[in-house]
Amino acid sequence: MPAPDPTRSPTPLIDSHVNLHGEAYADDLDAVFERAEAANVAGMIAISDTLASTEAVTAVADRGAAVWRSAGVHPHYAQNYRDLSAETLIALAASEDVVGIGECGLDYYYEYSDRAVQAPVFEAHIAAARATGLPLIIHSRDADADMARYLAEHAADGAFRPLLHCYTGGWDLAETSLGLGGYVAFSGIVSFKKADEVRAVAARVPLDRLIVETDCPYLAPVPWRGRRNEPAYIGGVVEALAAARGEDVETVARATTANFFRLFERARPVPPAVLAAGLA
Repeated sequence: MPAPDPTRSPTPLIDSHVNLHGEAYADDLDAVFERAEAANVAGMIAISDTLASTEAVTAVADRGAAVWRSAGVHPHYAQNYRDLSAETLIALAASEDVVGIGECGLDYYYEYSDRAVQAPVFEAHIAAARATGLPLIIHSRDADADMARYLAEHAADGAFRPLLHCYTGGWDLAETSLGLGGYVAFSGIVSFKKADEVRAVAARVPLDRLIVETDCPYLAPVPWRGRRNEPAYIGGVVEALAAARGEDVETVARATTANFFRLFERARPVPPAVLAAGLA
């Protein structure tokens, strides 16, 4: 079944978190990119979930000058990388198309990897983010207290820039991250009927610290909820975020695109549409 018409914004948008290297897009990845372009998506980050997927993620990033990638290990797979070192991540981040470290962090909801294993793997990512100066793309689920503690403790050893990805946690963790110069990214969850707590946090985050993402193929925003998600739907996230904050859609669109390039400084070349709009 073809995807519905995407939401199109006159402001060029950036999808800061896509998972396009899996089977979900094996049959129509070219069409996914075409729909993203039609929806005025000017760039995106292909996210690493394991080191084993580096080749596949790189192949996605190679599809366009404004498709970048990250380097890291999702906490679900920490058990497979018990000896992961910051040096390994730093070496992977030497490639110019790598603009962030992660997705990494703590997941106490599924806990596919033991907490005792997740922690040192996450710490290796923090050290790599500090050494490279690249943003730390953080997954945190049901782990607010420990995540806030890790961020505060490790920031005392040297600065790094956290990005709370697909945020569903409470205000305390968001405030901790913001206090360290961090950013908070929201996904299609902000449009879900029962996501009042997420919307309440989104309304409190300063406009200059907001980022948007699809986290596709998951979490398609309303009105596409239940379908496979894709970058073309990022405009739906922007609309829902603007509604939650009581702000104009284009105000949020312009802010989130500008914020992306402020945080992801290595995301070059800047797409012409972004330059023309004065957002980078």
